[in-house]
Amino acid sequence: MGIALVAGVAIYWLQLYAFYDEVSAEDGIRMTNLVTGQPEVVLYDSFEGIDADSSPLRYRSCFTTTMSLAMLTETFEHYEHATPLTAPRWFDCFDAVAIGAAIESGEALAFLGEHNIKDGVDRVVAIFPDGRGYAWHQLNEKYSE
Repeated sequence: MGIALVAGVAIYWLQLYAFYDEVSAEDGIRMTNLVTGQPEVVLYDSFEGIDADSSPLRYRSCFTTTMSLAMLTETFEHYEHATPLTAPRWFDCFDAVAIGAAIESGEALAFLGEHNIKDGVDRVVAIFPDGRGYAWHQLNEKYSE
């Protein structure tokens, strides 16, 4: 029984803590321009991010921007079927359920950050009217069938 308990705790810790690293926004927050089809850096501040080498889907970030939703909508590609993936509980700035509900209700808008940032994976960016922004990786059409 003790071995099972230790193994369970070890697996839990490995999944939620061991593989994640804090990341910086070295390349900035990038979103894909409607006209050029190329990702470009947007204004941002207060960046917090995590990622892991164990999976391309573990990236999550939180930030703020001073760019308005109207300007973003006219400049960057909208992202259909944006579905934020949950983050570890300790990364408390990223609430996937609340972000997903806000996108569904139209309160927040989802944009294509970068298509195929990793093979078959897109970076998606969601922005709220007050400037709060969130980014995550999501499987793209390569894996949708």
